[in-house]
Amino acid sequence: MQLDTLISLASASKERTILDLFAKDVNRAETFSATTGDLLFDYSKTQIDDKIRDALIDLCEAANLGERREAMFSGAKINETEGRAVLHTALRNLDGGPIEVDGLDVMPDVLDTLQRMRVFAEEVRGGAVSGVGGSFTDVVNIGIGGSDLGPVMATHALAPYHDGPRVHYVSNVDGAHIADTLRQLDPKRTLVIVASKTFTTIETMTNARTARAWMEDGGGDPGMQFAAVSSAVDKTKAFGIPDERVFGFADWVGGRYSVWGPVGLPVMIAVGSNAFDAFLRGGQAMDVHFRAADWAENMPVMLALVGIWHRQVLGHASRAVLPYDQRLLRLPAYFQQLEMESNGKSVAMDGISLTIASGPVVWGEPGTNGQHAFYQLIHQGTDVIPCEFMVAAQGHEPELTHHHRLLLANCLAQSEALMRGRSLDEARQRMAENGLTGAELDRQARHRVFPGNRPSSTLIFPKLTPFVLGQIIALYEHRVFVEGVLLGINSFDQWGVELGKELATSLGPIVNGEETASGKDGSTAALVAYALRHRG
Repeated sequence: MQLDTLISLASASKERTILDLFAKDVNRAETFSATTGDLLFDYSKTQIDDKIRDALIDLCEAANLGERREAMFSGAKINETEGRAVLHTALRNLDGGPIEVDGLDVMPDVLDTLQRMRVFAEEVRGGAVSGVGGSFTDVVNIGIGGSDLGPVMATHALAPYHDGPRVHYVSNVDGAHIADTLRQLDPKRTLVIVASKTFTTIETMTNARTARAWMEDGGGDPGMQFAAVSSAVDKTKAFGIPDERVFGFADWVGGRYSVWGPVGLPVMIAVGSNAFDAFLRGGQAMDVHFRAADWAENMPVMLALVGIWHRQVLGHASRAVLPYDQRLLRLPAYFQQLEMESNGKSVAMDGISLTIASGPVVWGEPGTNGQHAFYQLIHQGTDVIPCEFMVAAQGHEPELTHHHRLLLANCLAQSEALMRGRSLDEARQRMAENGLTGAELDRQARHRVFPGNRPSSTLIFPKLTPFVLGQIIALYEHRVFVEGVLLGINSFDQWGVELGKELATSLGPIVNGEETASGKDGSTAALVAYALRHRG
């Protein structure tokens, strides 16, 4: 990526503020925003101006973004290190025509699996598929990573649409997670979904065996009350799950992109197949926009370019995702995996080490809770942290409209405060009004200075519906793709998770006391020895 022009523009812009840009252009909010459907993405509260935007868009042309985008949608094997296509978009391609991989149209299988999901979900919701004790009151989804973060995020987000069984999620191999979840449930009226593509993921399978034992001990029937999201039919059969309750997906669907397909089965059971279809339609609508809109009006592209500007040009190492919606409480964690597992790389596609920074640290919490936790650092800390706000114009509870208006006011106020700040003169005036004078006035005033000129963007939408949630998730997926193309990396492998898994496997017998820690480093050996002395 050639950043020389952008670095020069960034240097030239140091003396001006974001407020200066608004003073110069009364239409700045309209000029530096993008829309699709009812979504509005406002990035005007950044240092980006016309010249910077043009230079950022030049990066898209230089990286052949359009060609790479069409290669992804058409089924080309753009995940080069694993030799796979990248086709999560096919899972929401409800009426978009055939897509071929290795000369075969994948859409018939995608649509057939989706229809099987619809039938099963509605049978569970209606009681036609039930447990030993009657219709299912609860569903427990056991997975980890993408098999957990996606559906748990969507289940929370779509809570107003829940009219099916209660849905719970278990991911951590820590026994506390599954113990605390199962303790409150009836083993005769609980459906367990085991989500693991290979059916070998150690955390998931450990939890699955524990759940099966719990169900058997409690009088339930795992043969009737288990389902699987997996492509390893031989392993699911050996586990005792009937083939008709196994929903598979191809290797061209990465875990962190899989909520659109069978991994989303618990979401479909919770909200119903119609609402889940609306979620898919939202994702599909964003796909259409991403493929058709010019770069400057293309929401995923502009979201990505704002990220490139802040991370690779200005050097801001972290990014805060701040949804002002309690039901989006798991969205920052979902985007954290999406971005950091995708673009947390140090080697380009050609195997050469990157000479620029890769993806940022992504983190966040819902507003307004975060305001009483970490916003202090965002406003007055020594590091600039670009913020991405997200809010709906209206909530789902008409009787609590006053709550939502206060929420909205807080969201808009925070982005304004980050931009505007408070000068030392303004702080001094406030202290003088409070009766302070002399050195104490000056000392107190300095603590109340806000640097301001801190960038943020805002994504605003009418209401958090299944369709809008689909738009948002697809928006961020494509943002990650665009950033990866511009960085020249493979966003669709995740070799960084492998080494820890391998070492955990080798440490298993040592932690069990079956083997010695010889050959391990001194720290690891000492920690193992401590654990063995105190494990009870």
